[in-house]
Amino acid sequence: MPLFRRKSTALVEDQVSEVESTEVGSPGTRGYTPSKRELGVTTPKRPSTQRRPGGAPVSRTPLTKEEAKEQRKVARQRESERFRREGGPRDRGPERLLVRNVVDSRRTAGSFFLGGAFVVLLGATIPDPRVQTVVNILWLALTLAVIVDSFLISRKIKKAVTERFPKSSERMGSLYFYGISRSLSFRRMRVPVPVVAVGEKY
Repeated sequence: MPLFRRKSTALVEDQVSEVESTEVGSPGTRGYTPSKRELGVTTPKRPSTQRRPGGAPVSRTPLTKEEAKEQRKVARQRESERFRREGGPRDRGPERLLVRNVVDSRRTAGSFFLGGAFVVLLGATIPDPRVQTVVNILWLALTLAVIVDSFLISRKIKKAVTERFPKSSERMGSLYFYGISRSLSFRRMRVPVPVVAVGEKY
């Protein structure tokens, strides 16, 4: 009997299949890990990135000239109302609001200045010496009234701002000019619109 002989083909195939089954793993082996399908676990699907029909953008028909004109008109009206209510950049700030309330809470001589100035200009066209005398007296009286009233308004502004905002960084000269310029206009034409009535505390 020879010492070295070739193993049969069947014996070699049995050994190879045994090794492969051990490496791959089977339910009976030690290192076997069951799959998610065997455990009854289903992998959640990723959400679809496609838009649903309900989320599709709505197509808008282009506006006609009349509709576009109407929209611009409404936008201008809203902007005008907002400006009348809030004013511009120069009207912002608590100090400016206080100055407006100081001016609006009293009757000012400046509100009659424009009307008086119109009367003076109208009377200046009449070549009657007596009318000219009355016009000059009226003009002088209006000027003195505005000067005295502006001085009183400035004092009230200084007192109110010093009491309410002792650490304010606003320049008093700028606040004086702001208040006096507001007092020279008619109450109905002031912007922003007055929020306090005449005689009301601010």
